[in-house]
Amino acid sequence: MLSWASILYGAALSAIAAGAALVALARPRQPAVILAGVLATAAGPLGWNAILRATHASQFFTDAPLRLLPASWQDTGSGVFALAATAVLLGVGPLAAAPGRRTIGLAGSAGWRRSWSTSTCTDQPVMERVAAPAGTTPVR
Repeated sequence: MLSWASILYGAALSAIAAGAALVALARPRQPAVILAGVLATAAGPLGWNAILRATHASQFFTDAPLRLLPASWQDTGSGVFALAATAVLLGVGPLAAAPGRRTIGLAGSAGWRRSWSTSTCTDQPVMERVAAPAGTTPVR
């Protein structure tokens, strides 16, 4: 189960990654767009992880069976919530008059970073399989 400190830390890392992405990609740079993206990208994972904590949903912390990116299902949910929150807040906020393509593009650049930048992947066997060179057996 995630502690509140871990949840807040993950939300803060998400906000930092989103801010960096939006500063680099948003043209023209609009402070309202960057601020909305940062806040939404932090709020999405915060909400998702609060739901998991409140419902004692420990099964979501199982790593996905992907060798390339062994993120947990919890990480995936955090990314989905970050993308959705960012798209909604940008779409009804500072980018309300902008084309949908621009809104979802910027939401994607901020929201998708959540699942890989702040992974809480902790399944050691999966991490060992990823770290082991091809054709070898990981040492346990």
